[in-house]
Amino acid sequence: MSDRIKINYGGEEVEATPLEINQAQEYWNHYLLDDGSVVKIKLVATKVVRIENKFDDERNPVYLVKSTNIMNVSSPEQLKRKG
Repeated sequence: MSDRIKINYGGEEVEATPLEINQAQEYWNHYLLDDGSVVKIKLVATKVVRIENKFDDERNPVYLVKSTNIMNVSSPEQLKRKG
């Protein structure tokens, strides 16, 4: 576990503990569109911190996750640019 850091959470400066991601299972979400294209999107977590002394309605600690989205598009030939 790393040293605590200060971050802005809801307009308040709070202490947070950065956590290492030890294992991940990142799945693709597939969306079939009206035009026949398939869009695949996957969220990839890049950083996780636990907010100290903050809890949700079920008494779980509050976590903030920084992430990026990865996207892939597969379209029918008639939609692709010619040439």
